[in-house]
Amino acid sequence: MAGLTLDTGALIAAERNDRPLWALLDQAMSDGVVPQIPAAVLAQAWRGAPSARIGQLLQNCDVVALDEDLGKKSGELLGRTKGHDAVDASVVVTAARVGGKIVTSDPGDLVQLAASIVGLEILAVRELEKPRK
Repeated sequence: MAGLTLDTGALIAAERNDRPLWALLDQAMSDGVVPQIPAAVLAQAWRGAPSARIGQLLQNCDVVALDEDLGKKSGELLGRTKGHDAVDASVVVTAARVGGKIVTSDPGDLVQLAASIVGLEILAVRELEKPRK
């Protein structure tokens, strides 16, 4: 598996102990892939002490800071695609850096943002348990 980037829906699924998501994360880590989580995504999902499973997940992930470069590239992506969600754009730009897959609960906006980026696959949390062809 190439890179793996998680959006807010993936973190919420982890907190809900979604078994197919945890299986995907276990496989990624077994393959030596360190999942990426943009810091803005963590801010959307983190609620403190009740987020025990997200805390567990963070032990094996890289949290990507929203620095000047990521901020500019996310804004440029929004401009090119006429998008509006800076957090979604930061997910796509983070994923573009590592390639591979984005895991989300709401693929609609991400599909549009990622359309011009070769090599990204958008996986919906609800589709993880379905057999792949």
